[in-house]
Amino acid sequence: MKTLFIYSSLEKAKRCILTRSINQPTDEELLEAYRSSKDQNHIGDLYKRYMHLVYGLCLKYMKDEALASDMVMHIYEKLVNDTLKHDIKHFKSWLYMVSKNHCLMQLRKDQVRTKHESNYATEETVFMESPEVEHLNHVTPEEEKLQHLSDCLEQLKKEQKECVSLFYNEEKCYQEITDITGYALKKVKSYIQNGKRNLKICIEKKYAEQTA
Repeated sequence: MKTLFIYSSLEKAKRCILTRSINQPTDEELLEAYRSSKDQNHIGDLYKRYMHLVYGLCLKYMKDEALASDMVMHIYEKLVNDTLKHDIKHFKSWLYMVSKNHCLMQLRKDQVRTKHESNYATEETVFMESPEVEHLNHVTPEEEKLQHLSDCLEQLKKEQKECVSLFYNEEKCYQEITDITGYALKKVKSYIQNGKRNLKICIEKKYAEQTA
């Protein structure tokens, strides 16, 4: 369920830093209370302490107030699940890394989408202007490789596919993949290693079948 407190609190959070009295619970106490009860009021109270910082960080990366506000909401929704998965020693530092990675991931997605849209526009122009279309069904060796890779990637186990895709397609490091997926660092390395091996076996098998 999307929470409404983010939008109502954001303007206030941007204007001032929320002060905490001595009697208020610590970050660790609120985090533990949320983990024990699953009551989102606890994680909401904890997030509001740093929401102005998250907004400032998102604004720095997104360069747009509306986008930054959306990112603040998305990051909160991410925290609802991720704080239950990770052993968080220092919430403020952990939140900074999560927020930064989330912004960078969104920027990468936007860059990839823009690049693809540009490529599609170029291809359409070439296609419409070209008088020769008789070779449209010809598949180049490079296209064939990519098709084999795509087919084999779909055959991987869910965890291997997820980690391999993040590692190669989105150029994430091991720690970033751990933060995104919630898998332990050792598991991430294992999934990528085994996924690479299985991809190699699958692709070699497809080439063998093709030339047989």
